Amino acid sequence: MIVAAHLEGDDLQFGSYGLDQCIDLAENAIRQGNGEPAPPGWKIGEGMAVAMIATIPPRGHRAEATASLLPEGGYEIRVGTAEFGNGTTTVHTQIAASELCTSVDRIRVVQSDTESVTYDTGAFGSAGTVVAGKALYAAVRGLSARIVEVAASASGRRPSDCTLGPEGVRCGARFVPLDDVLASAGGTLTASGNSGGLPRSLAFNVQAFRVAVDEATGAVEILQSVQSADAGTVMNPQQCRGQVEGGVAQAIGSALYEEMRTDGAGRITTDSIRSYHVPQFADIPRTQVLFADTYDRLGPFGAKSMSESPYNPVAPALANAIRDAVGVRLHHLPMSSDRVWRAVNDRRTSAE
Repeated sequence: MIVAAHLEGDDLQFGSYGLDQCIDLAENAIRQGNGEPAPPGWKIGEGMAVAMIATIPPRGHRAEATASLLPEGGYEIRVGTAEFGNGTTTVHTQIAASELCTSVDRIRVVQSDTESVTYDTGAFGSAGTVVAGKALYAAVRGLSARIVEVAASASGRRPSDCTLGPEGVRCGARFVPLDDVLASAGGTLTASGNSGGLPRSLAFNVQAFRVAVDEATGAVEILQSVQSADAGTVMNPQQCRGQVEGGVAQAIGSALYEEMRTDGAGRITTDSIRSYHVPQFADIPRTQVLFADTYDRLGPFGAKSMSESPYNPVAPALANAIRDAVGVRLHHLPMSSDRVWRAVNDRRTSAE
């Protein structure tokens, strides 16, 4: 469990609570036993662990965004955060298209340029959706309201009588095209939004494993992997599922294989990838990813952070599964085959 210390007032809140759902989802999936069969003679064990994390930095995370109406019904959104494969561009496009009642192909994204938009703290801390996305959400909501106001003024109606659509604004019996709205606004229509990252919500992740352990060699084979997550409203299920799968794969590497060794003087003795085993596809099982049905009141459209948090419960879940299989508790990472073998052998020796 990771929760930031030195909280300031209501800095940390339960925007949604889906931990109980996550536990039930993971437990039921493991009980179904849809994993691989164990090699003959290997011991089988099951283990589960839970994690709760406040992913955004505790002193806040600043982000600003702008949204503008373009000619021919297009929009431009400008955000300070960076896309590096983390999927923020996709989610930000979805946020803008949803609020502006248009299609994603009409959204142009400009990012990572302080000449275009003011300072953003950075693309870290799982902040792409819940901080930069929240700033963008404020910007597109403001732009949507301005478009409706301009159309209402042009048609002599109240804003409450008008509805924004893909091509323009419907104000009673009159339809005002977006290009007419832009012209009425003097050719420029832009709104800004910002977010300070506070208050922060909590993400929940539950990992469950079924493993097989060979007592003769200490080898560990993962037969089944399940992670359930409380991500609030899942903005893009395929993308979010990929985030979880990647976090689990990375954590399996840390938990079972990767180790940086040093000598007494602090010099690194792990001098090549040959002696630092990064897991390959053959080492990583397919992880079944399940999402709790929650709505986070702090995030945009009810979403919450789900980038780094899937990593956290993996190692303790594996340790619990290994203990269930062979009766030994490992306290050091990685839980490599030699460490597992040594722990099993030490237990046998002490029992004699």
